Amino acid sequence: MLPTARATLMAALDAGWADPRRLYAEGRAARALLDQAREVLAEGLGVRPAEVSFLPGGQAALRAALEGLRFAGRRRGARMVATAVEHSAILTTGRYHAAAAEDASLFAEVPVDRMGRVDLSALAQAVALPGTVLAAVQSANGEIGTRQPLERAHELCRTHAIPLLVDAMASLGRDAVPEHFDVLAGDARSWGGPSGLGVLVVPERTRWRRPGPDAEVEHGRTDVEPVVAIALAAAEAWRQTEATRADHSALSSAIVGRLRAAAGNLADVDVVGDARDRLPHVLTFSLLYVDGEALVIELDRRGFAVGSGSACTSSTLEPSHVLAAMGVLTGGNVRITLPLNAIAPTLQDDVNRFIAELPDAVAAVRAHLGATGL
Repeated sequence: MLPTARATLMAALDAGWADPRRLYAEGRAARALLDQAREVLAEGLGVRPAEVSFLPGGQAALRAALEGLRFAGRRRGARMVATAVEHSAILTTGRYHAAAAEDASLFAEVPVDRMGRVDLSALAQAVALPGTVLAAVQSANGEIGTRQPLERAHELCRTHAIPLLVDAMASLGRDAVPEHFDVLAGDARSWGGPSGLGVLVVPERTRWRRPGPDAEVEHGRTDVEPVVAIALAAAEAWRQTEATRADHSALSSAIVGRLRAAAGNLADVDVVGDARDRLPHVLTFSLLYVDGEALVIELDRRGFAVGSGSACTSSTLEPSHVLAAMGVLTGGNVRITLPLNAIAPTLQDDVNRFIAELPDAVAAVRAHLGATGL
């Protein structure tokens, strides 16, 4: 979390503790703070405040987005479409509904190419089938960074009057805000905000309805009341991140370029994702003769916190469904996410040390596995 967001959070705990639905003075003060946070984020996302709802986390927002579109379109059918590299919250929900109905055709996973980009021809065929009620295409993949062609995907969906759900959890605050969507979901952590706040954007034009009884909070889109202090901290983080996003993106992109080159110099390596049309701050590469968990531990021992497995699952060391869908090496992968500048003032030095120590760390893990002669 950004330092300014943390300071805002602590101050807002005293000022915004009351129930914003109440009419006494403290409740009105909390309502004013919540409205202020919503207005900041709505302006940044290019939508109206009434179209923005706060939910308890990005995954909660993503699931709500999916279920609301599915329920609103139930008279039309129950079939859902998603790319094969979507967040696990999308894929597991789609598979669950298909299995529960004992009808595998109710959920279609659209293939991607070796860059992780959706096959638009396959997407066009998938959304054209009768009974389809929604399509899910992420703005960019949080594991490999490849951006998706949202404008074209949105056009294909509109041709068949199918709403497009866009998962922007990896990109908000780090890349341009998506313009082509019918429902959008994000997570405050992506722009240096606190955990526990997801953003759900439902424009007026979109048919969306929450399953079950009507809710009384957040424009009827959830039963969980937002924590005012967390929402205000997220808004402050957005202000700070958006003000410096262009410069930070350029710096991050240059650093990732260096990391890609350094990883590419290793033996038996696959550096994945589009090298240019990508998020500026993420990178994944996979290595033969290396155990991903062992490499994470070795790098952690040297002072580097990296990931392995899939960025889109809760079990972080499970094989990556993203890499599997791309048809690239899934074992021995390392996932790097660069922090924001305000959080990591020594980033350039840290990256220099990482590049210097990476070959030795890989060699150490391969030696332990008896793969030194390969």
